This record gives sequence, C-alpha cells and structure tokens, in this order.
Amino acid sequence: MSRKLFGTDGIRGTANIEPMTADTALKVAMAAARQFRRGEHRHTVVIGKDTRLSGYMLEPAMTAGFVAMGMDVVLVGPMPTPAVAMLTRSLRADLGVMISASHNPFEDNGIKLFGPDGYKLSDEIELQIEASVLAGDGNGRATPRELGRAKRLDDAGGRYIEFVKNSFPKRMRLDGIRIVVDCAHGAAYKVAPTVLYELGAEVIPLGVAPDGFNINRESGAVATQAMQHAVIEHKAHLGLALDGDADRLMVADETGALLDGDQLMALIATSWSRSGTLKGGGVVATVMSNLGLERYLAGIGLTLARTAVGDRYVVEHMREHGHNIGGEQSGHIILQNYSTTGDGLIAGLQVLAALIEQGGKVSEVGRVFAPLPQRMTSVRFAAGTDVMALPVVERAIAAAEIRLNGTGRLLIRKSGTEPVIRVMAEAEDEHLVVALVDELAATIAAAAA
Repeated sequence: MSRKLFGTDGIRGTANIEPMTADTALKVAMAAARQFRRGEHRHTVVIGKDTRLSGYMLEPAMTAGFVAMGMDVVLVGPMPTPAVAMLTRSLRADLGVMISASHNPFEDNGIKLFGPDGYKLSDEIELQIEASVLAGDGNGRATPRELGRAKRLDDAGGRYIEFVKNSFPKRMRLDGIRIVVDCAHGAAYKVAPTVLYELGAEVIPLGVAPDGFNINRESGAVATQAMQHAVIEHKAHLGLALDGDADRLMVADETGALLDGDQLMALIATSWSRSGTLKGGGVVATVMSNLGLERYLAGIGLTLARTAVGDRYVVEHMREHGHNIGGEQSGHIILQNYSTTGDGLIAGLQVLAALIEQGGKVSEVGRVFAPLPQRMTSVRFAAGTDVMALPVVERAIAAAEIRLNGTGRLLIRKSGTEPVIRVMAEAEDEHLVVALVDELAATIAAAAA
C-alpha cells in the first residue's frame, strides 16, 4: 500500500499546509488514540516538540485530539526526540509524540510517533493510523465524563539529563576537556550544555537562543561550519553538533575537521568490541554508509549489515538480529544499551568515552578508517512526479553503472522526508565519482523541470 501521510520518519511537511495542519494533526492524534487504547486503564500520551514556531499550532491540536478520545496528555515542551522516547517508557505511557521536522528549516514540521516500548511505530501500524485519518473515522470519542486531561511535566528536562549522564562510564569524567556544543537552536538547547557541564567539561555553547525561526539555520549537524570555526577559535579539544531534535550527531576534531556518523560508529564499535560490550558481531547501517566502513569492520572481524535509509529500519534490523550499535552516516547513532532511537547526546558521550580510553588527540584516534571518495547531492522535483521512471533518467543510471564497472557503488533514491532525489556515488576514482554524480544530477534536474 502506498503512503500518503507517513514517510521514512513520521509525517512531515510545510507548516500550515496539508498534511502539516492543525486539522490533520488533530485527526492523527485521534487515529493514534484509537490504535493504542487497550484495556480499561487510564491511557496516557507524552507530547514533546522542538523549538519551531509551528509547534504552538500543532501541540494544542494534538492535545485536543487525544483528550477527545479520553487519553490524558503529558506535555514536556521543547525536548529532544530521544527524551520523548525515554519518557514514554519511564512514565509507562501508551504512546509518545514528537512534534519536529528534525534537521529541516523552521518552515517545516513533522509528527513522530512512539509506542509504549519507546520504539518508533512499524510500517503496519503507521498505515493503519493513516487509513483511519484518510477515511475520516470519527468513532471512539469519549463521553463528557471520560474526556482526558492535560498537564505539564515540570521536571522532564532534569529526568532526561540524569538519564543521559548515567550512560557515561562511572569511572570517567570530562574534567579538563574543552567542548564546543552546537544545539542548532533546537530541542537540546538547555539539556545538552548542562549534561556536558555537570560531567566536568568546559563548555562553549552555540545555537542556544531559539526564537521559533532559527532552528537549524547555519547551525547544528547539517550546517557545521560555525561549530568547526568555534573549535579552532576556542582551542577546544573537539566539537559536537546536534540537529533540531537532537537525534543526530556530527563531531569535529581539534583541527575543525569533521567526523561523520560512519567514523563515529566505527570508533564506538571498536571500543565496545574490545571491552566485550558489542552484540551481534558487528554494526547495522544503511545503504548510504561508506564502503570504507564496511572494509574496516571486516578487517577487525566484524560485519556491516545494511538496511534501507531511515533510522527506524536500522532499529528494526538491530532488534531482529541482536545488534546494539547501528546508525546512519548522517549522524543518527542508535545504541541499544541505552536508547530505543537515535540520541545525539548519548552518542556524543560514548564517543568521548572511547577517546578518553584510547588517549591522544581526537584527530589521531577519532578517524578510524580511510573513506572511499563519495559524493552526494539532492535534486528537487515537483510532488507527484515520478522522475525515476522517465526513460532518459533510467538510461543515464544504466550508463553510469557501466562506467563504474563494479569498482564502486551508485545509489539514486527518493527522500522519504522531502521532495528531493538523492544521488550518491562512491569509488576508488574520485574524478569518476564527481563526474557521475554531477552528470546524473543534471539529467534528473532537466527531466524534473
């Protein structure tokens, strides 16, 4: 069944334009309530959000929908996505909701749903909720006496801070380590600097003045230049950059050079393998991860399992096959020992623990493997256009595969979160990689025009 609302990471779109309207948010809440009302107990849902202006529209709409269905609502305000997952489990709630468009600009927003176990919903359940919304199902409203109530959880931030701190090895401290942390003016703008400070670090905070419009703007994990420059300017030991909902992480070493999610997974996996903590005999990543990561892991006796793009598919594979490290090159790092979803802060602390354990500069021990030359770009297209099926595009892709001749990888796919086509190539020959991506992008852009 084709999806009309849900993508690879919940529902996402431009604020106040369908499907990201108050009306649809209310209907999604009511449909989700119908799906998760089980038994006669008093049902509860946790709702968090990031800092974008449209959260003020979507949060009360979803609250109204759940209350109308007889569910009590716990509002936690601006909090990271992994905090909502954690609080859903901690409070024994029936459902968790995160209102966020992650790394997208403020104009967008989204809805992510978590089950009572703190995991993102399966495709099957999302499709059932979607079908209920699209059918206009109005059944199951509560009677006046059974309406839900809404309240704020004042200590939500403190609970999450302690949860994250407890993931850091008890024998370690961050005393003497100078860290730049860029919170992207997003959901972690309070909790991230606090965690690092309380563990002993000297903290240089960036992106901690949200105004509803500046989330992810020239900051955070998708725009790391400010963090990289600050590392050099303040002579920091490293920099951490989170995205708008703090479920992804990018790191800069002391020279300002970036370490992406592939390097971070390699670093943590190596550390955990040495300590006997690693489960599943390797790492789970997506088709986007660099071939250099796969080769490095094989060299130390570990495997790399690949999934479709989207951290939810990584998590599904991890749970099915018993892995405890997985993630994406973009910086979603899932560490099942601690969290049910990507958590930039917890991943950052595990990176710090591995660096402290090995000693030396971040530039020396943090760059674990040499990546193959890889290039990726995005081409926008009009919604509803099946650009990939056009003969001119199919011919261009086939020709590119012939030119690669088995020496690398080519991946062209539609994004599940925005109307763009991702074009990626990697191979030993960097000039070939650049040429293939640029030519394919130009062909797709012309076909989509």
